Amino acid sequence: MSTYRLTTRGTNTDLLDLPYGQPLADWDESLIVHVPRGISRHVVRFVEADGQIFAVKEATDRFVLREHGLLRVLADRSVPVVDAYGTVVERRADDGSELPGLLLTRHLTFSLPYRSLFTGRGLPALSDRLLDALAELFVRLHLAGFYWGDCSLSNTLFRRDAGALAAYLVDAETGELHPRLSDGQRANDLGIATENIAGEMFDLEAGGYLAESIDPITTATALAPRYEHLWNELNHDEVVGRDESYRINARVKRLNSLGFDVAEMAIRTEQDGRKLRFETQVVEPGHHQRCLFRLTGLRVQENEARALLADLARFRAKWAEGSGKPVTEEVAARRWLDEKYDATLALVPADLRAKLPDAELFHEINEHRWFLSEAQGYDVGRAAAVNSYVDGVLRFVPDLALELSSGPPTEEFEAIFD
Repeated sequence: MSTYRLTTRGTNTDLLDLPYGQPLADWDESLIVHVPRGISRHVVRFVEADGQIFAVKEATDRFVLREHGLLRVLADRSVPVVDAYGTVVERRADDGSELPGLLLTRHLTFSLPYRSLFTGRGLPALSDRLLDALAELFVRLHLAGFYWGDCSLSNTLFRRDAGALAAYLVDAETGELHPRLSDGQRANDLGIATENIAGEMFDLEAGGYLAESIDPITTATALAPRYEHLWNELNHDEVVGRDESYRINARVKRLNSLGFDVAEMAIRTEQDGRKLRFETQVVEPGHHQRCLFRLTGLRVQENEARALLADLARFRAKWAEGSGKPVTEEVAARRWLDEKYDATLALVPADLRAKLPDAELFHEINEHRWFLSEAQGYDVGRAAAVNSYVDGVLRFVPDLALELSSGPPTEEFEAIFD
């Protein structure tokens, strides 16, 4: 009789029905769901249990437990990673032979691997958006003291985020946690990433998925400047005159605009007290996400939160102007949620609304309304904008919540697990 030890964060009892006494490669096809995926160093399968999709990765018990622990720590430090749900170790088959361990992670809904982004519904300046998202993920990992060791587009999943992309770490197997990374460790991580990205871009070029205007080497080497700009903005000390304290507030606002909160600030005098040197400790990304959640209870991605807060601010200003009285942010948020956000989404047919996250759908409808109004020379209104967007755009958008196929995944749609 087969034996194993299953440990999970939740209580999904359907997972108990999986054949843990068999090698993962031998699991019956009826258990497998097919999402965009591709080649990996390990056997990986996707399964459904109680309405949830899980990625199951086979490796040694030691690597499974280590990677699960790293993913949990990174999630606790607000780094965007896949959700480590559980582990299966100490597996033995019916004949008593030892089997590798299994790592269970939740499938990241609405996410796609980089190949699918290049072969599916395109985004303008896609390679730039990929690098921007990867640079931010890299910075957040390094701020958390995580040395990746194998950064690449293949080890990352991407989600649309209000016109931009948000990157999530998928594979932490080669990573290391340190109290603080040295400049050498950060530089080495960037070097590995640059080489890997160049290779991946050449693969896309060979497959005919890369525009002729995109050079693989130029694209790959563009990651480091993006990373260094953001890293320096978040970490550099600044010296200001004693009569220039307004620059301290400006720096904090600039960091907030990048999506980071300042957890601690240290100020000391210099040059006989005539100047102030101040340093900020930035450890909390997700500034706009927290602001929006506090006001509305909505949990969205950072750029989506930024766009929704801007729309809320316009709604509040228009209301205050019409009433001739000041309106508090909290009161405006409650009314905006009912009269603008929920009311707009309610106009979208239910079968099509599930194609995109609500926040992304609301943002795209707002953008569509703006473009229509610009073309017509007047505000076309909410209903007309929704109808136009649904008929002209949304009907042709693939279902990003879960792109299932009836057969094995193709090479063009590789969901890279590691």
